[in-house]
Amino acid sequence: MDLLARREHGRVELTRKLRQRGASDELIEPALDRLAEEGLLSEARYLESFIRYRSNSGYGPARIREELGQRGLDRGDIDQALRESGISWAEKLRDAWQRKFDGLRPEDPHARARQTRFLAYRGFSMEMIGRLLSGRDLDD
Repeated sequence: MDLLARREHGRVELTRKLRQRGASDELIEPALDRLAEEGLLSEARYLESFIRYRSNSGYGPARIREELGQRGLDRGDIDQALRESGISWAEKLRDAWQRKFDGLRPEDPHARARQTRFLAYRGFSMEMIGRLLSGRDLDD
C-alpha cells in the first residue's frame, strides 16, 4: 500500500519491488489480485499517468513505448493508451526542440544531424523531425 500511495504502479513493477523487499510469490499474487479488484491497482491508470509524465518531460511516443515495454506492459495496451492519450505529439516535438535549440533551424548538415539525433533519441519519428527542421507544417 505504501508503494501505491506514492504513485501509480504497473503490476509487473509492483511485483518486482515487493520481491526486492522480501515478499514471497505466494503472497504477492493474491495481494495484487485483491488490490486490482478493489480498484487500487490499475494498469490503465498507470499507463495514463506514465504517458502524461514522460510527454510533459519532452519525450515522444517511441521512447515512451519502449520504456513501458521494458516495464513489462502489454504492447497492445501501450499502443492503445498512446492513441487515447489526446496528446499532440507535434506540439510536444516543437516544445522539446524550442527548449533545446531556441527554435533556431539548423544552418548546416552538422547542426541538422545534431538536432535530428537529439529529437530521435527523445522518441519522435524521423518524418516529424524532418518536417519540423525543414519548416514544413507538422500537421499535414
